[in-house]
Amino acid sequence: MSEILAAEKILAEKPNVREILFEPNRKQWLFLRAKARYVAFGGARGGGKSWAIDTKAVLLANRWAGIKILIVRRTLVELRNNHIDRLKQMLRGLAKWNQQERKFIFGNGSTICFEYFDSEKDAFKYQGVEYDVIFIDEATQFPEEWLKIMATCCRGVNPFPKRVYFTCNPGGPGHAYIKRLFIDKVYRDNENPEDYVFIQSLVTENKALMQYSPDYIKFLEALPPKLKKGWLYGDWDIFSGMYFEDWRNNTEGYDTRRWTHVINPFTPPRSWPIYRSHDWGSNKPSSTGWWTCDENGVLYRILELYTVQYSGGEPIPDEGTKWPAERLYREIARIENEHPYLAGKKITGIADPAIWQEDGGISLAETASKCGVYFYPGDNHRIPGWMQVKYRLMFDEDGFPQMYIFNTCKNFIRTITTLEYDEHAPEDLNTKGEDHAADETRYMCMWRPCKPPIETTAADVDWTGDPLEQMARRQRQ
Repeated sequence: MSEILAAEKILAEKPNVREILFEPNRKQWLFLRAKARYVAFGGARGGGKSWAIDTKAVLLANRWAGIKILIVRRTLVELRNNHIDRLKQMLRGLAKWNQQERKFIFGNGSTICFEYFDSEKDAFKYQGVEYDVIFIDEATQFPEEWLKIMATCCRGVNPFPKRVYFTCNPGGPGHAYIKRLFIDKVYRDNENPEDYVFIQSLVTENKALMQYSPDYIKFLEALPPKLKKGWLYGDWDIFSGMYFEDWRNNTEGYDTRRWTHVINPFTPPRSWPIYRSHDWGSNKPSSTGWWTCDENGVLYRILELYTVQYSGGEPIPDEGTKWPAERLYREIARIENEHPYLAGKKITGIADPAIWQEDGGISLAETASKCGVYFYPGDNHRIPGWMQVKYRLMFDEDGFPQMYIFNTCKNFIRTITTLEYDEHAPEDLNTKGEDHAADETRYMCMWRPCKPPIETTAADVDWTGDPLEQMARRQRQ
């Protein structure tokens, strides 16, 4: 008897289960019926993946008395928001919730357990644990090694099915691994092609989300081009090449400010605020940028200090690879006291939170303060930060971006075109590149977050976190 047919028996006694068992769309039906050893479902945001996991887990628990099922996500908060809270409502009278052990216990002895793996240590401690069926939600957010470790837990000497279900979107640390197995279908020794099934589901196929949260697709449509292709259309081949693909240095636009990010310098009005963003390079160059912001919220990078000074593309030999901290911060103080853009202005400084760390001596932040240079800790969440930079670089329909760079900021202009996607964490920037100016720009953009130029009705999105997760959470409330 299939899991779906077995579920019909409980409908008369447990009508609350009908909500989760009998409203699937076509792609969700394929997922519910899939019986391969490894099944991947999704490929885009909003495809109804979490619902499919919860439904399949309940079907299996009712079909196979005594089966052990595990649902995994990256954090405990995600487990609660996406699975536990919903199942508590849906399984009233059908299963008991054990808060201490984080699992549902069914009357037939089946269990649905929940675990989160936020570090390599979390993953390794489960190497000896056995489950019959494992659901790894948002699998591409886990590194390949962790996914392999979790899959080894799918075993046991019993008649129950042994399956691992992955839900996934393009991008994230596990992107390359999931893409190889389920999209490219490139298999290695001990990998049987018949064991792997991929079911793609897009947001447009999630009729319930489209009906109750129509703004969600508008939000996806407003993403930067590559994220839009991956998260809206499920394109797994997008994360390659230049990271900031919207970047334009169009000399013809310097005076008009249209279709360019680089412009001729001008003296900012005294009423405009001044900001300083800073990234300290340990045994690497350090980058400091000064910014201003007009009445419309547009950012202008008006000045910069790069610790390795360049002349004709070559570093000046006697400068070395970095300046000592005190020398750097005294130079920043001197510039702010003397430069006509900055002298006499109140300056808000934002820096990498790492400069507050103490390692056997005073922190870099304390060294800076002794030189009269003060900072607030910046928001160091990488993916939301890079999205904010991308939003700033996007052009509106009239050709105007939300960030301009004075053409005197040579190091920013030089390095931004060299930065590429990280092939192991495809939503992220490859840290092997010269990313110091980009990092401090990210802190600046997170300090003054903006919406993408394509207007959406999601006016209350918290743009400093994961906007897609937060929008989805509000829609469930």
